[in-house]
Formats: sequence, structure tokens, C-alpha cells
Amino acid sequence: MSDPISSAPEGFARTAGGAIVMDGNRRRDEMVSELASNIRAAGSPAVCLATVLVGDDAPSQRYVRNKHLQAAKAGMVSRNEVLPADAGQARVEDVVSALAADPEVHGILVQSPLPPGYDEEAVLRLIPADKDVDGLTSESMGRLVRGLPGLVGCTPLGVMRLLERYGVPTSGRRAVVVGRSMLVGLPLTLLLARKGVDATVTIAHSRTVDLVDVCREADIVVGAVGQAGLITAAHVKPGATVIDVGISRTEAGIVGDVDFDAVQAVAGHITPMPGGTGPMTIACLLENTLTAARLQGAFPL
Repeated sequence: MSDPISSAPEGFARTAGGAIVMDGNRRRDEMVSELASNIRAAGSPAVCLATVLVGDDAPSQRYVRNKHLQAAKAGMVSRNEVLPADAGQARVEDVVSALAADPEVHGILVQSPLPPGYDEEAVLRLIPADKDVDGLTSESMGRLVRGLPGLVGCTPLGVMRLLERYGVPTSGRRAVVVGRSMLVGLPLTLLLARKGVDATVTIAHSRTVDLVDVCREADIVVGAVGQAGLITAAHVKPGATVIDVGISRTEAGIVGDVDFDAVQAVAGHITPMPGGTGPMTIACLLENTLTAARLQGAFPL
């Protein structure tokens, strides 16, 4: 079995320790440019993403602004429905229901988390599976499990796109996903194991015994629990690919699940935090929006 670094294209930036940096900002820009080209080639139809933002949480506002900025770069139309924190469950559900029924809206994203007191699951149930660009509804998850066409979570899809664009082999490789959330861990496990990707996947979690030993067997290690510095150099075998999805806010700023400084000296590929999987999540939100338009017959196959 070849070292995962061996099939990577030349010319990518490396860390001081020699690991290839999986630059999410650069790959996002590539994907957005490709989406824009596809839309122009189809005659620039109005592919529309709608977001619903409830409350005035500053990080949520920033995330939503960035999504609309990138949508514009991709040549998409976007709407942002902004509601006060005290709008109430019924008002939020009315807005989502109206977007669900609007044939000019192809993708719907409800910015999470909603303020305290809201039933987020009830809101998500109102989003049709073919407009669920976050891949969070039960029907979307069911389609993923059964291998049916549909929309999958933006973050796990972003991880897959990074692996593809950096030439990291997956077939027959061992992957460990640390974290079993419905948002990242479980869908990513399914994507890595699906036919055509063909990784052998282990899910690790808070009850996993000997996490270091489990991770050191892997060619691909993904940290997705939100525990700062959980993955150290001791967890990583030489040449492995290490993907950091976890986010923690500390006094020093935003950090990930991976101790970057230590792990970069061992890994073959590594994502930075920030600047790794975060930008890819937005790129894949836009990819999902275009896929949604296709599923609805609003964009050529």
C-alpha cells in the first residue's frame, strides 16, 4: 500500500514538517469558480439559495453573510429571511413553509442553532428533501443510508471534496472518524464507506478505549468532536492524512481537534484550522444548491 502522500499533485504548500497543507480557501475558490462556469454555460438560470436567520447571534450573522457572498460569486441568486429572536415558532415555520412551496427557491438553509425555546427539528421537517441543502432532514439521511440520489451534509461532503482534490487514495484504506454526530461523524462514515470510495471506516467516540492505538492504524484520521487538541502526534502514523473538523473557541482564538503544530511533523496531509474544512462547507452548500436545482428539474443534468 502506497503512502497517501505519494499520489498528491505537486506544487501544493507544505508545512515546516513536510505535510501537504489542504487549503480549504483555495479549493473553495476553485469550486465556486467551477459552479459559476457551469451556470454560465447553462444560460445563467436563476439558481436560488434561501437562508433563514433567527436572532442576532454575531457568529451566525457572519456565517450567513459569507454564504451569500460566495453564492453571488457562483452566479447564484440568494435570499436571506431575517427574523427577530422572539419571532416565535409559528412565524419561523410559516417562513420556511413559504420557501418550501416557492418554485423559484431551490435550496433552503435554516441557520443553526436557533435561539433557545425553538423546536428546531419541527422546523427542519418542513424542508423538502430536494431543497435540504444542509442534508439534515430525516429523509436526506435515509437517502444517504440507502445509497439513493439526494443531498448530503455540507461538512462531510467538504471533507470528501478535499480528499478528492488532493489526490488522497481511499479505496482499501483505513479511516477513523472521531465523533459520531448526525451533522458530521455518521454521514461522513457512510460517505467514506460507500461503493466507489471503499474505505474501511471505524467510528471512535468518548467511550472508545485506546484512542491513540485506534487512530495510529488509520491512513485517514478525522477529528470531529469539538475538543481542542484531542488529536496529537501520538495518534498519527507517519504519512497519514489528518482532517480537522472540530471547532473550539479559546482565549487564544479558534482552534480545532488537531494539535496542528505537533501533527504537521508526522502527517502526509493536514488541514489548517481555520481555513480547512470551514470554507469547503460553504463550497459544498453551493454545490448542493445546484444539485437541488437539478433534482427539481430547474437546471440541466
